[in-house]
Amino acid sequence: MEVKEVVKIAIDYVANVFSAESPSNIGLEEITFDEENECWKVTVGFSRPWDYQTPGIVADMRPRQPNRQYKVVKVSDTDGKIKAIEIRE
Repeated sequence: MEVKEVVKIAIDYVANVFSAESPSNIGLEEITFDEENECWKVTVGFSRPWDYQTPGIVADMRPRQPNRQYKVVKVSDTDGKIKAIEIRE
């Protein structure tokens, strides 16, 4: 499989699986190929609504960057099917 195809599969999967949690800022963080298991390990980062910090009573009211969640999506190189999704350590 081509890298761009694998990335699209992984990002679409994360968007779909976590859709009830309204993920935003979904994007590729890293990708590696596991030759032993013939699968791609695609790290996808995203934010959920509760990852946005609410501003407190402070002088600096600039928008704060949300926390990010990171998931490793394992995609089979032979058929493009998802083998697993894990929390990145």
